[in-house]
Formats: sequence, structure tokens, C-alpha cells
Amino acid sequence: MHPTENTPGLRFIPLGGVGEIGMNTALYGVDGQWLMVDLGISFADESLPGVDIILPDIGFAERLPELEGLVITHAHEDHYGGVPYLWPRLRCPIWCTPFVAAALERKLDDVPFGREVQINIVEPGHRFRVGAFELSFIHVTHSVPDANALVLHTEYGNVLHTGDWKLDPEPLVGARTPIDQLTELGRDGVLAMLGDSTNALRPGDSGSEAEVRDSLIELVGRQKKRVLLTTFSSNIARIGSMLQAAKATGRIPAIVGRSMLRMLEAAREVGYLEDAPRPIDAREAASLQRDKVLLICTGSQGEPRSALARIAGNSHPFIKLEAGDTAIFSSKIIPGNERKLYDMHNQLVRNGVEVITEEDHFVHVSGHPSRDELERMIRWIRPKILVPVHGEPRHLRAHHELARTLGVPNPIRIDNGDVLMLAPGDARVVDSVPTGRLALDSNRIRGVGDELFRTRRRLMNHGTIMVSLVLDGYGSVLAPPIVADLGAGDHAPQSAGRDVIDAVVAAVEALSDDDAAQDERVKDAVRTAVRQAFVLPRDRRPIIEVQVTRLDNRTLDALEDD
Repeated sequence: MHPTENTPGLRFIPLGGVGEIGMNTALYGVDGQWLMVDLGISFADESLPGVDIILPDIGFAERLPELEGLVITHAHEDHYGGVPYLWPRLRCPIWCTPFVAAALERKLDDVPFGREVQINIVEPGHRFRVGAFELSFIHVTHSVPDANALVLHTEYGNVLHTGDWKLDPEPLVGARTPIDQLTELGRDGVLAMLGDSTNALRPGDSGSEAEVRDSLIELVGRQKKRVLLTTFSSNIARIGSMLQAAKATGRIPAIVGRSMLRMLEAAREVGYLEDAPRPIDAREAASLQRDKVLLICTGSQGEPRSALARIAGNSHPFIKLEAGDTAIFSSKIIPGNERKLYDMHNQLVRNGVEVITEEDHFVHVSGHPSRDELERMIRWIRPKILVPVHGEPRHLRAHHELARTLGVPNPIRIDNGDVLMLAPGDARVVDSVPTGRLALDSNRIRGVGDELFRTRRRLMNHGTIMVSLVLDGYGSVLAPPIVADLGAGDHAPQSAGRDVIDAVVAAVEALSDDDAAQDERVKDAVRTAVRQAFVLPRDRRPIIEVQVTRLDNRTLDALEDD
């Protein structure tokens, strides 16, 4: 039975975000009607040279005959960042809360189809309908305002899709997670909970934003020169703390980075941070004394095009960090970003800048629940089925084992693409659908297995050898070939040894007249000769590019007559 068939049942299909951090995208199906929850992105590593953003392959969702809409739980890139790239493939309406809508509208300003997207704004606590689905949001505390858990009210039972959440007694921006609403939902009965697993291995609680604010104020107050603070652009509570740290220490705050400015505008549009000091821009900050400014900057994950990357590389048009200045990273390192961030840290240190991270000082708390919080949520909701999502395999396993320990009747682990039948009957995987990863290369979306990326990896790892030949119409070599070794072997760039050049000439002259007249046959012979002539390790496979220029016999005759 294919999962798209109009058959009774409640199904869950993750297209991303299970077994990985980021790219959260899921489908719910009820009796043949479908709903997408979140459409996130992830970030590329060194395996995809030239690529920053990874998108989920939503080909299965594109083919659904009845996709009623897209519901976004909160405004983090790994939950809504795919909309500006993938919405044209779905063309369905979107439902979200006010801050998410404000942030999303700013993203859509940059794409030509932005005005075509229908965004429906929903207040937490209110029920709303998306096609055949009856839904409600429950506000949860997270590291971004207006984060929500989503409840699906179905004839098969209630389903709680937690999104990202935590329990923070002093979240600073927005309300606390409403425990009374969660316990009431638990009393009403919950068939299944799809739960955030990111910190399932961490004991205790995740900590409070209020404690981080106090720590940042104390830390900034100790610095004598210019101070730069960086965090996620969406962490409005943390940005608010940074603005307050500037006020408390007698500094003027400056926002450096377009994405952070946009998120701050979105927050103020819906009523957040109204009492916080108003920041200046980077141009104004450049003229202030070093001990009078607090720079609040994008680039906490080492993003190559971020403001902080340009500052660290001394290429920002206005902002410079000098010896004795301090850069404070008020964020965690997302898995996969370690190398980029460590390189940035080292670059700053080489310039004499003191670098402070969560390893050195209390400057960050997670927006995800630790084990004690996960335990409380399970006890409040009392689901019959618990499905760990949003985490690497080790996180999913820890969440699964915690649920089993707490007596959840049916904790079940799945992978991206699994079709999980939640009801009727026992929860079980009944099928699978294709999933995968897409790469945003400039403005074009390609599969990560595209030949382009294989070629880039090969160039990066093995180098290239360029051979330029000038032949006559019969295939005779008219001038010594030019052989350039670019990172492939031990030969100097732009030149090669006499033995390599002689091997190329010999290979061409050994061809039959018919083969010598065909460019592709010539190129194949030259590639073979170059591989044999260059002394390369067995595992080194450079790209060998051969350019053949032919001068026809009439041109040669004319040159000789002259």
C-alpha cells in the first residue's frame, strides 16, 4: 500500500531532522490528507566545497495530491529557513505565530515570489484548521520568541509535536512554558508525542537566560577596550541581554550584520525588546572610542560571509578589532561547524584579540531540554507512543531509553523517510519514501551527489594538470606542449619536467593517422601518458584537462609563404 493512497490512518513521515541536527521537515497524513510541519535547512561541511546551505529533498511532498499547508513552529533556520528556496515547489499556504510571520516576511522580501506566499497568523492557544486538520499551538520557551509545540486533534487521538523547547523560569522574552496547558493535554489523552532529543544526553536542566544576562554584564564590565559579542541572530532574548549589558557598563551598543538587524526589527514589530536600548549601526560605531562601544555581531558559527568572518579577516569596511580587544561567543558550536569556528578563533587570537567561549565562561545556555526537563514533559503528557526526533542517533537513543524507563508503552525510533503508522493499531513502520539532501549552489539547487561537487572535491583533494597542445590537421605536434601541474604532484606550477613533455609528444606521435585526427582520441592518449609520466601516489587521481588547438594545413601553408 503506497503511503500517498487515500486510505484510513494517521501517518508521520520525517523528511529531515531525524538522525541529524537541522533540516527539520515532517509530514503528517490523516486519511489521505497531508500537512507539512516545518521546512528547515542545515549547513554544509567540507564535503561540499562552495556550498553553505543544505536543504531537504522534498520530492515526495511535491507529488502529494493533497498537501493542505505548511505549519511553522518557530523562526529558527533549521525549522523555517527552507521556505525562500523550496516554497515554489509546494505553493501551499503557511500558518505561524506573529513573530515567525514578521521574520519570514523579511526573508521573502529577497525572493521574486515573496508576495505570492499566503501567510496566516495564529495566536498560541487558539485552535485553527488547515484543510482537514484541526490544530492548536501551545507556546513553549526556546531561544527565539513565539516558539510553539503543535497539537494535532484527530479522530485517532491527540498528537503533540513538541518542536524545540525548554523549561526556563526566567526566559526574559516571552512567557514561560505553560505547564498547566501541557498537563491538561496529558489528562485529555495523547496518542503520540514527537519530541526534541537534542540534549537527551545532558543531565539536569538547561539553565536560564536571566543567569546568562547577569554573567554577560559582569564579563563585559571587566573589559578595558573594544568588546564584540556574537550569538545566533534569532536569539532575541540573548540580543536583549547584550543591549542591557551595554547599558549597564556605559557602552553604546551597535548591531553589525544584516540578518541580526532584520530579526531585531521583527521582534520590535510584534512588541519585544521595546524597553531595550536602541543600537547604532556599524558605520557610527567605527568612530567611537574603543572602550565606549559594544559590538553585537552575526557569525557565531563561523559563517564565511558573516560580519564576524570579515572582521576576523580584517576585511570589514567599518569595524576593526585590535590587540587587547575581546570577542565573546555567546553560543554553542553546532556539530559540523567546529573547524570553521576554530579557524576563526585562531585568526582572532593571532590578531591579539582575546576570545571567550562557553568553555571559558558562563556565556550561554541551551534552548533545548536536558534530561530532567524531558522527564517532566513525559510525565505531564503521558503519551502512548513517543518518537524521538531532532537529534543525532545517540540523542535519539537516549531519549528512547528514557521514555522506556518512564513506562511509555511504545517508544519507537525511526529514520528519515520512514512511514510511521501511528493509528489505527500498534505504531509501526509500514513503508519508506525517498529522502535526501539538496545543496544550494549560488542560486541553483542541486543534489549533493551532483557531478559538480565530485569534481570540486577531486580538484580540492587531488589537484589538476593542464596540457595545451598545438597540432596540424594531421595530428603532428607543432610546438612543445605546455604542461601545468596545479597541486597534483611535486612539479612546479606552470611548468613540467622534460620527461613529461617528451612523454606527451611521444604519445601523440604514436597514434595512427585516423586517431591523431580526432581530438578525443588525442586527449585520451595524452591523459594516459601524463598519468604514467608524473610520479604520483596510487591514491592521487588529479583531473587532467587537455586542450587541443589545431592549425589547418591551409593556414600553415599561408604562414610558410609569408
